[in-house]
Amino acid sequence: MLSARQRWYLSQALAALLVLGFAWWLWGNLSANLERRALGLGFDFLAARASFEMGDNLLGYRAGESFFRAFAAGLVNTLLVAGLGIVLTFFVGLCVALMRLARNPLVSRAAWLYIELARNTPLLLQLLFWHQLVVRILPGPRQAIALPGAMFLSNRGLVLPVPTALDWPVALGAVALGLVVWRVLRGRGGALLGPLAGTLLFALFAAPTAWDMPALRGFNFRGGGTVVVEFFALLWALVFYQGAFAAETIRSGILGVPQGVEEAAVSLGLRRPARLRFITMPLALRIAIPPLASQAMSLTKNSSLAVAIGYPDLVRVSTVTISETGRAVECIVLILLVYLSLSLATAGLMNGWNARMAGRGA
Repeated sequence: MLSARQRWYLSQALAALLVLGFAWWLWGNLSANLERRALGLGFDFLAARASFEMGDNLLGYRAGESFFRAFAAGLVNTLLVAGLGIVLTFFVGLCVALMRLARNPLVSRAAWLYIELARNTPLLLQLLFWHQLVVRILPGPRQAIALPGAMFLSNRGLVLPVPTALDWPVALGAVALGLVVWRVLRGRGGALLGPLAGTLLFALFAAPTAWDMPALRGFNFRGGGTVVVEFFALLWALVFYQGAFAAETIRSGILGVPQGVEEAAVSLGLRRPARLRFITMPLALRIAIPPLASQAMSLTKNSSLAVAIGYPDLVRVSTVTISETGRAVECIVLILLVYLSLSLATAGLMNGWNARMAGRGA
């Protein structure tokens, strides 16, 4: 008779063999089907030239460049939406949580209504709604809304001047200098001197000397840069949806702070804004940060819904690439690896923030 430990090892070995056998069967079927259709398996297609346009992208990708550059441009667009979305989600969540806890019943019920509406309707439906709303409300290019700074807003997007001669290394150095000064002098004027030092370095050595100004030509604007309406719709839909969950998470963190701490702060004569900033929120964040990390990762993954409205993110690039090359397996693997890496990176950053907040009270 086998002992309990031996039976456990035997069961684990059998389970591992079953998994490996299933994987081998899948690989055999995949190889056979690809060979039958005269398709290879590999990532050499990334060096080939892509024939599709992407529209708005920060890398400046154009048709005729490599598929690798197209994927890189889609990844940058995804990172831009995810990064801005996470920051704005936390801000919206904090504001709505404070509104939910307000003594004014009208403000509190308005926050409650927003939370219930956002959390109980599908994100894809919200995305389509905001996209159609933005496109239909904004005027056409010929009736575009003129904004300060030679910017124009229409249903084609936000058109704005872009610098044509900018020393990017010095500009990034100015940002780094501002962050270093702010960090070193934190609490001793760093909040003022950091941005001031960075702005001064930028103005002296990296300020643009020429601008590409937008101008109306025919039925659309020419020149400058364009932020398409799909970007605004996607960003706002993600923030609107995830902000409701973040608001409830932050509110639960605030309510989790012991009542005695609040009463002690009141006895010291601290006003409500000071109590919230220096006592309540640092303690509430220790409770709220772990679930906020899950919401940040969820926002990053939900940004893949951009394909529904045509925003050129990583998923859309992959979809068009599959239609041109037939490399469906490779493209899907790339998407899986990228989103896995983004989720792990987001979790790592949030865990670092959580450890820092917990260490303050240790």
